[in-house]
Amino acid sequence: MTTAAYLERLGLPADLPPTLETLVEVHRAHLAQVPYTNLDIMLGRPPSTVPAEALARLVGLGRAGYCFHHNGLLETVLRDLGFTVERRHGHVWTLPEQRDQTQLNHLVLVVTGLATAANPGGRWWPDVGLGEGPFDPVPLVEGDVVDGPFRFEVSGLGIDGWSFAHDPSGSFRGLEVRDLPVDQNVVDTAHAALSTPPTGVFTRVLVTQRRDPLGCDTVRCCVATRVDAGGAHQRDLTSYDDWRAALDAIGLVVADVPDDDLRALFDRMLAAHRTWDEAGRP
Repeated sequence: MTTAAYLERLGLPADLPPTLETLVEVHRAHLAQVPYTNLDIMLGRPPSTVPAEALARLVGLGRAGYCFHHNGLLETVLRDLGFTVERRHGHVWTLPEQRDQTQLNHLVLVVTGLATAANPGGRWWPDVGLGEGPFDPVPLVEGDVVDGPFRFEVSGLGIDGWSFAHDPSGSFRGLEVRDLPVDQNVVDTAHAALSTPPTGVFTRVLVTQRRDPLGCDTVRCCVATRVDAGGAHQRDLTSYDDWRAALDAIGLVVADVPDDDLRALFDRMLAAHRTWDEAGRP
């Protein structure tokens, strides 16, 4: 019933068959309507990564979280619809020296059994938890992936993993996918490390992102950025009203969050923004 409620929330029928067309339709609808965000972590209340709980939370509140939440609940939905889904271990990296590290910081899904002329192996990578990642599921074949204004690349493809090169406009460089443990206990341990201050990477600044066919919108700390075919367009959000309006425009549901909590978060982000600005925006 939760899967049916999820599909209803996205405006999709409940009786979808397990086809490539369905996979694309669900993927696009999710990305267009459910932003990636670390809001709850920044508020000091990291949400559960248990897929059933993340799915119920999305249905009830309209908010998910980051990759462990988005892709975990998507796995549940796809299995309920009859797809064959496998998990892979993901490591997102930015600096070259981080590329070979093996800390789990991204949950990767592989859907099998959907062969096409261009993808005869029938393996697809759906990912609704990268924030600024592909808008469509990625066929697991070597080469470039053109997605709206972005160009990605899949390389080093094997049965157990691959390398993903992000578009130069992205906030990270790439993703290494491996066949390493990624059961719920492993995910929960990684989630605790990522969402616990002071070292957790998701505890530093607010990040909210949403993809669409033409580009990507991001609110990071107190800067709103739109990347599309015309390039990157940025504006500062130095008033609470502008910041809230930007969160609303990106589709972040905050009806359950007390206004005082949001104002306190904005004050923290504005202080961080001013420090960054005074340092020359490194």
